[in-house]
Amino acid sequence: MLENYLPVLVLIGIAVAFAVGSVVMSGLIGMKKPSAVKLAPYECGMPLVGSARERFSVKFYIIAMLFILFDIEAVFLYPWAVMFKRLGMFGFVEMGVFIAILLVGFIYVWKKGALEWE
Repeated sequence: MLENYLPVLVLIGIAVAFAVGSVVMSGLIGMKKPSAVKLAPYECGMPLVGSARERFSVKFYIIAMLFILFDIEAVFLYPWAVMFKRLGMFGFVEMGVFIAILLVGFIYVWKKGALEWE
């Protein structure tokens, strides 16, 4: 049974040896001339503004989660629209309930002020 897995084990061994060898050789042979410019964070060619350790407001993450939620809603709407005629009235009511639940969630988020950028 080992002879069936031997080629896979050899390949894994070669891959690990290559990865470790590349990192070690890069550390040994690579040029080491650190300077203040090279050690500074690079931000798309723009001059650095503020600290790299700046904290973001939780509202950014809430907006991102809401975007994902409503983006997934659109993913569920597309196959329903393609199969609309075949699903009939049952599919229409089912999607209406789905949209109603999402609408209630959207109104709740709106009333809580999660969409405000103050």
